[in-house]
Amino acid sequence: MNLKNINNILVKPDASLRDAIACIDNSGLKLALIAHENGCLAGILTDGDVRRAMLRNFDLSTPVSEVMNSKPITAHISTPIRELLVLMRRDVLHHIPLLDDNQKLVDVVTIDELSGLSERPNWVVLMAGGLGERLRPLTNDCPKPMLRIGGKPILESIVESFVDQGFRKFYLSVNYLAEAIQDYFGDGHRHGVEIRYLHEKKKLGTAGGLSLLPECPSNPLVVMNGDLLTRVRFDQMLCFHEEHASMATMAIREYNIQIPYGVVNVDGIRIASIDEKPLQRFFVNAGIYALSPEALRFIPADMAFDMPSLFEKLQASGQLTSGFPLREYWLDIGRLEDFERAQNEWSLHWSDQC
Repeated sequence: MNLKNINNILVKPDASLRDAIACIDNSGLKLALIAHENGCLAGILTDGDVRRAMLRNFDLSTPVSEVMNSKPITAHISTPIRELLVLMRRDVLHHIPLLDDNQKLVDVVTIDELSGLSERPNWVVLMAGGLGERLRPLTNDCPKPMLRIGGKPILESIVESFVDQGFRKFYLSVNYLAEAIQDYFGDGHRHGVEIRYLHEKKKLGTAGGLSLLPECPSNPLVVMNGDLLTRVRFDQMLCFHEEHASMATMAIREYNIQIPYGVVNVDGIRIASIDEKPLQRFFVNAGIYALSPEALRFIPADMAFDMPSLFEKLQASGQLTSGFPLREYWLDIGRLEDFERAQNEWSLHWSDQC
């Protein structure tokens, strides 16, 4: 990238977090560079920085200087490519700003650009064996992931989202009406990918099906429920997972509940305070996960086992588990009203993505 193109991802330190997010989303690099008027680098803001700010409840009007990484790893413009690659792999970096002798920003390089990567080596496991009981009668003769939204099965939209982001190896965990899924996707050739199947002879839950993998992957894998519509960047989730050296990362989304009454806080018989119709904020499980290969050792074989249980087991053993807050479109097709909502919404979000 040259200096002219860098201008497209430059923001000033006093710019709002909202403006910086817009810069990240509009940039192919998914990065914002924060620079002073004199051209010297003040810091960088990555997608991971934004999501950590979400976890800390930063307002979107917050100056980006309060959220950015003010001490990013940089390199001199003359640094050989070989040394840049060593530095990036050592510190799990996806971008490095390049500076001149006066510490002014000249360029930025990415690990994909330097290594020539166009495809991701990470496996994707899609859990597609559920009964979809809350969607009956639609699922009487059709597995829930094969219900059509926007003219195609939910599962096909999911696969296409991964393909667009460079993922090529898929495992589909199937049980209920598995033949319908296998007949439609086959070996994946039509979508330019490799698809294999994990046959659950009984319901194994949202994690148990992973015990059927024929071998252990070499890289972190993405696991996702097969009834979700989302525009999440799975590559950014993996970056977040690796950056924090997590054993398991769970995509989480904000869920707010408006209490319709004044909440009275008491101290003994004394009313300490009254909160009028407070808004309670929670993070809930979004059904998308990044797992390091070692995490698979914690999943029992041939047993029903859900993802929350895996995270609890990992935590109990002292392993680091992380939450990756979503800021993209997300919808769980769990109820008839969700299915109807998706029919109205998804075409708009899909066309925006394309």
